[in-house]
Amino acid sequence: MKNFVQVGDTLTFTAPAGGVVSGGAYLIGALLVVAVASADAGEPFEGKVSGVFTLPKATGSAWTEGAKLYWNDTSRYVTVTATDNTFIGYAAAAAASAATVGNVLLRQAGV
Repeated sequence: MKNFVQVGDTLTFTAPAGGVVSGGAYLIGALLVVAVASADAGEPFEGKVSGVFTLPKATGSAWTEGAKLYWNDTSRYVTVTATDNTFIGYAAAAAASAATVGNVLLRQAGV
């Protein structure tokens, strides 16, 4: 196949203001990516756009398996609240209301 570029689960991006930290989640446009390694602002970095990751979770609401999840870029956590947030995927496992992290299957919009 002559038009194949790459698998696409890891892509190269430019680190936003403040840079990125390995394992941190960052909204790049409408994509939530998990940084593979740390990088300073303006530097290229590799970001995972698919897979299952343990990410910070909003407390106060429980997740059920397969629940739709959204990224709150202001507070930098995953939530079940769609309003004013970006769809990022699904709960890979249930998470209790008091939990501060949860397992997220990244599935970008349209996937």
